[in-house]
Amino acid sequence: MESPLKYINQAIEQAQENVKSGRGGPFAAIVVRNGEVIAIGANSVTSTNDPTAHAEINAIREACQKLNTFQLDDCEIYSSCEPCPMCLGAIYWARFRRVYYAATQDEAAAAGFDDSFIYREIETPPLIRSIPFIHVDAKDATLPFQIWNEIENKITY
Repeated sequence: MESPLKYINQAIEQAQENVKSGRGGPFAAIVVRNGEVIAIGANSVTSTNDPTAHAEINAIREACQKLNTFQLDDCEIYSSCEPCPMCLGAIYWARFRRVYYAATQDEAAAAGFDDSFIYREIETPPLIRSIPFIHVDAKDATLPFQIWNEIENKITY
């Protein structure tokens, strides 16, 4: 196995280039499978007006398209920075084998990218979050799950 530093340095270089080019924030991520770079993603939140266009998300989307799969369990992801809560969730959903990162969330916070409030919000009861989450008791709320469970030839994930 190659040293993680090779891909981490590549992600850091991509993050620097992303900032210099004006395409987005100082973040990049690389998906690797068996020593081969499958996808490179950079933050494009501001250039695409998409708050979900983080480096890891962009890299995951590209890798899944290239590999024609929704699970990347035989891949690693290398990020220029510790993934935010959204990217952390996507990484778990993609089922990566391993995650490597360079800068920490504290170092990102010092540069103005503080995600700690999101971690706190997750632990806060839904109704008293800074954006209230209101449960609506709909009669058919679980009907889609019932239909899902009845399908025999579904692709589980």
